[in-house]
Amino acid sequence: MPAGTIGITMNYGYPGQASRHGDEVSRTRPVATGSNDIYFGTPVVQNADGSVQAFGATNTASDFCGIAMRKVKSAIVYPYQNRGYYRPGEPCDILQRGGISAVCAWGTPKVGSKVYVRTKVVGGVSPADAQVGDLGAADETGNVVALEGVVWSTGADERKVAEVTIKTRQGV
Repeated sequence: MPAGTIGITMNYGYPGQASRHGDEVSRTRPVATGSNDIYFGTPVVQNADGSVQAFGATNTASDFCGIAMRKVKSAIVYPYQNRGYYRPGEPCDILQRGGISAVCAWGTPKVGSKVYVRTKVVGGVSPADAQVGDLGAADETGNVVALEGVVWSTGADERKVAEVTIKTRQGV
């Protein structure tokens, strides 16, 4: 019979889960029709009509408006409970200020260090197979943008999840 033990280290929660409730400012916006799914814990941009979509290859730091929250919405497929997402046309909860758990796709996050969003994958290769829109902790000039007023608040756990703090509201 397989045995298990109680872990001796704590993880940082699930991507998209608010981590500090005293300073949480969030808003709900519809996901743009025809856009890609927005996964929990990923950065989003707001369009002129108030809808949101996943941060993409042509977006800049000034387009950033928050991180998709894991709030009320549950996963669509049973085996993938921790990789939930919002579909086009659905309401999407977005953290605009406060702490949230997110995957650090590349680099080693350090308390107070910059948060980068991947905008380009050169030659199909990127650190740890990071994709456009993933968050990371290492600067790759020309392939990423640094988010203003957003920092890593912890190191990453064994699942690459770390806490991100959004200090100032953007894209209100």
